[in-house]
Amino acid sequence: MISWFRREYAFVVAVVTLVIFMTNGDLLATPFTPLRGGLVFGWLFIVILISSFSVVRHAEWLAHKFGEPYGTLILTLSVISIEVAMISSVMLVGDDNPTLARDTMFAVLMLVLNGLIGACLLIGGIFHREQFFNLRSAGSYLSLLLVLAVLGLILPTWTESTRDASHSTSVAVFLTVAAFGIYGVFLGLQAFSHRNYFVHEEKGDDHSHGKLEGSAFYHGIMLLCTMLPIVLLAKKIAVVLQYGLDESGLPQALGGVVVAILVLSPEGLAAIAAAKANQIQRVMNISLGSGLATIGLTIPAVLAIGLITSEPVQLGLEPVDAILLCLTLGLCIVNFSGGRTNALQGVIHLLVFAAWIVLIFD
Repeated sequence: MISWFRREYAFVVAVVTLVIFMTNGDLLATPFTPLRGGLVFGWLFIVILISSFSVVRHAEWLAHKFGEPYGTLILTLSVISIEVAMISSVMLVGDDNPTLARDTMFAVLMLVLNGLIGACLLIGGIFHREQFFNLRSAGSYLSLLLVLAVLGLILPTWTESTRDASHSTSVAVFLTVAAFGIYGVFLGLQAFSHRNYFVHEEKGDDHSHGKLEGSAFYHGIMLLCTMLPIVLLAKKIAVVLQYGLDESGLPQALGGVVVAILVLSPEGLAAIAAAKANQIQRVMNISLGSGLATIGLTIPAVLAIGLITSEPVQLGLEPVDAILLCLTLGLCIVNFSGGRTNALQGVIHLLVFAAWIVLIFD
């Protein structure tokens, strides 16, 4: 038992913290003082960060046990499923916010496709100069990303069937079925019939990982159990962030960005570690897979909830955001068309990411 607590201390700390915040409402009671707000934010941030390292440890075990792309697929689906559950719960019981899902999906896409990919390509380029990946995997990810992003996030702004940036009932039903169905087909292709598309043997890889302790069942359960407090605590930290944004006068969109960073931190840490270890194929599977899963699972979920509850759901992006998304997808298509990456490509993605951050304040 003592050895278990030493290994899973992050999970224990996260659960204890979650219980404290759920049973002691005074910690998040308003109005905040700057001192109390700063202490609560620092506490939650540190707990979420160490929990993210624990998630990566369990995901790495599964990746070594089952190989690619299964290990990465487990991590990606776990993170995105909890993200979808969080958005759905807010839609069902929270305040009416028809653009919540749109803003969350766009923030995740910009963070993953520009921030995370840019950082990984830059780190990989510094340590290994050039890195190689399976070109067919990038083509599979990006073709589906492009279709779902245009149909789900760009087209609603320009259709005339509704007055706002929402889908008509017929289009919403079609897109719900189509997005969920095509993503299911993609998962079958990735895991079974075309698994070789998403695997690439890197030079210098060390496949002798030694004896793996524990069982797949244990690490799979602990992966999910450790991720759940991260998402629930991210919702708590959002309250403190809202206070800070209101007091400082900073753009409200920054709150969603910070929460998205915390929720995506397990995948981000795993991707950065893979880039440094010259496993750029795993970076592709994590980053592009996360972006695709965000759209492929979130769009059907929120549209279905909107149809069932008759609540408005606006997925169409504002013109500036739509331009940035098109630029991002076009940049990914160009940079990933040669089967190799370098540090310059990473800098370019980070430039677009920085431009998005600047435009938040504009």
